[in-house]
Amino acid sequence: MYPELRDSGVIVTNPSGIFSVPMAEHTMGMLIALARNFPDSVRYQDRAHWSQQDLWDNYPLTELNGKLLLIVGFGSIGHELARRAKAFDMRVWGVSRSGKGDATLAEKIVPIAQLREVLPHADYVVISAPETPETRHLIGAPELALMKPSARLVNVARGSLLDHSALIAALQQKKLAGAAFDVTDPEPLPADHPLWRAPNLFLTPHTSAISDRLWPRQTALLLDLLESWFNGRELFNLVNLHRGY
Repeated sequence: MYPELRDSGVIVTNPSGIFSVPMAEHTMGMLIALARNFPDSVRYQDRAHWSQQDLWDNYPLTELNGKLLLIVGFGSIGHELARRAKAFDMRVWGVSRSGKGDATLAEKIVPIAQLREVLPHADYVVISAPETPETRHLIGAPELALMKPSARLVNVARGSLLDHSALIAALQQKKLAGAAFDVTDPEPLPADHPLWRAPNLFLTPHTSAISDRLWPRQTALLLDLLESWFNGRELFNLVNLHRGY
């Protein structure tokens, strides 16, 4: 959000909401994949190896029900994820900038200032917050150290929100059970980047928002905004130019 745009007086809207459903479904897939260790199952399949004991020896296969999911960034994506997680009987806590959100979808919603207080309780942590100067390396070595050794971390926001070096160290030292990313920093991820070889890490190439239904949703949103503009109605999805999203 560069200064010239902030000072221009131009009204800016965003496509908030159109990516929420596919991203929530993608994230649920990642949670299931981590709990049931699908990535290693596929790797062993490629080697024609019957891996039942190997999978159990790596990290015991577990279930999602009853586990605490902490959603860091409890906006439209977080809300859609919470709906699906509750269908799996997961407990849901949310973290938002203000500490507000749909209380029917979460047992507890706390402001970002209390992130470190809630991290030790989580079995799964999902990062779905916006990228701003304040959220850079939102999860770093101090935050990772607060998480359970059995916890899993998922990032579907932006790569810059996570300190990758700290995450790799936590995985290598088995201070974290696993992680799944749909975003990295940089993108595309260079072939020699250590993330490719980090243990118990599942990567998808920034595909969580991609869907065959994306363009119809985006078209409908644009038409609604244009009709509101030409009819003098209040616009929605307005970008706060100073906050950056």
